[in-house]
Amino acid sequence: MKREIMTTGDGSKTIHMPDLNEQYHSKHGALQEARHVFIKMGLEHCLEQYPELSELHILEYGFGTGLNALLTAVYETPVKILYTGMEAFPVTIEEIDAMDYGSLIEEELLFKSIHQASWDENEAISDRFQLVKKQMTFESVAFENQFDLVYFDAFGPRTQPELWELSIFQAAFKALKNSGVLVTYCAAGQVRRNLQEAGFHVERLPGPPGKREMLRATKA
Repeated sequence: MKREIMTTGDGSKTIHMPDLNEQYHSKHGALQEARHVFIKMGLEHCLEQYPELSELHILEYGFGTGLNALLTAVYETPVKILYTGMEAFPVTIEEIDAMDYGSLIEEELLFKSIHQASWDENEAISDRFQLVKKQMTFESVAFENQFDLVYFDAFGPRTQPELWELSIFQAAFKALKNSGVLVTYCAAGQVRRNLQEAGFHVERLPGPPGKREMLRATKA
């Protein structure tokens, strides 16, 4: 399938697939979308709600270009972050270099370290950010009571509806600890209903620029 590098509305880049009319990040701004959905509404929310945590365990569905991992790794917090990124089809080194996210936020070495980390091995990227990248599908998730926060960053339900089905969210529910949180850019009605049926308490929140709403789901 054809893949192109495109520049989004805030000057950051993403991967565009013209055959699907789909891209890895919002065309209105890859960087600002990731900061709003996953950092502000996800990471910051968890740190504020659960100040007693000494470690924060994060699971990302859709590791992709590594942008969410990079922004999490540079976030200043005394809490140690243990980050698991899942990706069925890793992006190429050429595409990673073309994204140039490290230069964009002046963290080139950190961005390179994230992508040079071996797959399926725990690696200390910094003294407070530990990463394991797993090449696996969403359907194969079988974690239980392990994570505090899920970044759900799959391709949209228009192009890959199978990634947003009830069974996927039931597995995510099991993977989270009690009071764990899932955040996603998607606010589609069926996605919200599937999250609720899986057992989550779901909130509609203001979305990033170019998108009216997003969802945050808590394991009640």
